[in-house]
Amino acid sequence: MDPSVLAWALAQPAGSRAAALAAAYTGGTTRVSFEGRTVEYRSLDELGRALAMLRGAENSAARRPSVTLASFSRERTG
Repeated sequence: MDPSVLAWALAQPAGSRAAALAAAYTGGTTRVSFEGRTVEYRSLDELGRALAMLRGAENSAARRPSVTLASFSRERTG
């Protein structure tokens, strides 16, 4: 597991899916309960991948669109 993913998840508000996954991962368990649901992951590796996907989804949603500015001129030189 990427330490930065785990650090991000542990910094999320208590009760969030990411915080619940991080707590389960650090506790060595694969059963996670959040928002009234319980999910059983097959392994800690699978749980870690779920955390990485959550972080990736949040990061892509937070990215701002890029803007490119082009300038053209009809003037001829020479």
